[in-house]
Amino acid sequence: MGYLLQFLFSFFLVSSLLFGSEFSIASYNVENLFDAKYQGSEYDDYIPGKHNWNERTAQIKLRNTAEVICDINSDIIGLQEIENRYVFDELKKLLKVAGCEYRYSAITTKPFSSVQVALLSRYPIVSQREIVVSPNPKVRNILEVTLDIDSKPFLVFVNHWKSKSDGGKESARVKTAAVLAQRITRLGQNSEYVIIGDLNSKHDAPNSLEPALNDTGGITAIGDIIHTYKDSTPIVKSQIIKLPKGFHYNLWNELPANKRWSYSFKSQKSAIDHIIIPPSLFNGHGIEYKDNTFRVFAPRYLLNRYGGINRWKIKNGNHTGIGYSDHLPIIAFFTTKPFKIIKNQQSTIPKRQIEYFYQIESLPSDMLIENATIIWARKNIAIIKQTPSGRGIALYKCQNGLKVGNKYDITVHEIKNYKGLKEIISISASKPKGISNIIPFFKNNKSLNSLLNQNEILKDIVGVYKNHKIHFTNGKSLPIFFKIKNFTIKDNSKVKILYGHLGYYKGAEIVIYDKNDIEIME
Repeated sequence: MGYLLQFLFSFFLVSSLLFGSEFSIASYNVENLFDAKYQGSEYDDYIPGKHNWNERTAQIKLRNTAEVICDINSDIIGLQEIENRYVFDELKKLLKVAGCEYRYSAITTKPFSSVQVALLSRYPIVSQREIVVSPNPKVRNILEVTLDIDSKPFLVFVNHWKSKSDGGKESARVKTAAVLAQRITRLGQNSEYVIIGDLNSKHDAPNSLEPALNDTGGITAIGDIIHTYKDSTPIVKSQIIKLPKGFHYNLWNELPANKRWSYSFKSQKSAIDHIIIPPSLFNGHGIEYKDNTFRVFAPRYLLNRYGGINRWKIKNGNHTGIGYSDHLPIIAFFTTKPFKIIKNQQSTIPKRQIEYFYQIESLPSDMLIENATIIWARKNIAIIKQTPSGRGIALYKCQNGLKVGNKYDITVHEIKNYKGLKEIISISASKPKGISNIIPFFKNNKSLNSLLNQNEILKDIVGVYKNHKIHFTNGKSLPIFFKIKNFTIKDNSKVKILYGHLGYYKGAEIVIYDKNDIEIME
């Protein structure tokens, strides 16, 4: 009998080493999981007795939240926007009744804060603490939890950074990120941890930070403080394996460009929920990331008929008792087996000419445009070309920091067709590679006799304005549209277009963005 027990022990030990344990980590902003008890720090919409927020609607919201968590079935899940410990305990009770119990849990307890962050776990909690960023109740604490994963300590940092509404400029997120980064510097060199939560920061923040929120000189919390970017480009797996502590890999890089979203605001989809991991989860020891397992949890019931999110609905100021959250959960898998990149996985970004983007509707993956010159820019739009005779394409609301005349390598994350106009709407760019003479890139009067494509820039074109069109001397004409308030031109006026964008809105048209870009000659 002793030999049998010894054999079985050896077998299970070898099996564990051979196959390793596997577990999942998820993050979910549940959108205001409040109870129906008044405590004074609620958002106005969730004050009991107002806006149809009562015990009935609170219970519906609680059940709907539990349904999603059960369906995700993650071993560890970080939650954002939990009002307090009472409603968190109610959620745990409901999960237990539904057959998806979590034995271990933690929640922050910041006084006077409307919402807290929390963690549910099927693994034992060794320790927990709150990282205080600011005494301001609107600045949420970071929850730090140490778990026991097969006798290995594993830290989870659950975050909910300042939103971009109500004056939420980038400096607020930078402050929170800096406190977190300082905590990470105090960890051991090979400490294993994960950063999860709603960071209210896009995965490509260094290249998409809105000018109105940029009060940090372009420094971003996620890219520059948490270091998911290096040399102005996102860190990829081949880099992170070789980088020291303090750098991080953002799992959004695992997904095709058109799949990178978990949140939608005013029809703009973005990736602001994150699972971010350090080099220590790629080093072949202890706990490792299981390659290419990151995904957005988006069953049909969490989506509306338009492909957006089936969020909790408030209609005419009142809760309807319908819907879930305005975020989708995200999930990834981890293992105690050494990290291994999946075979045949694309390790380099394919290079493409601009012409390629006119042949596709969406990107299957990131694409690289080499030696792209910024030939023109106005307001939220810029035009890039690789050669004077090649195609141009528009960068829309993503050209932050790129300067006219400079040449860049541009990684394209997402494209879009707007009424027929081809636009690039998400990019990462290299540092400037040099300066180009942009004059040859423009089209002039002589070019009017040849075929003109959209996203060209017309310069010093002379014609006659009549009936919202410019009529040229060769008999051709094009509609013209002025993006200038209170700007009019009399019919039969001779004009000179100093700079015009050949755009497209249900047909080719010249777009003028600034009154200084057109001259009335007579």
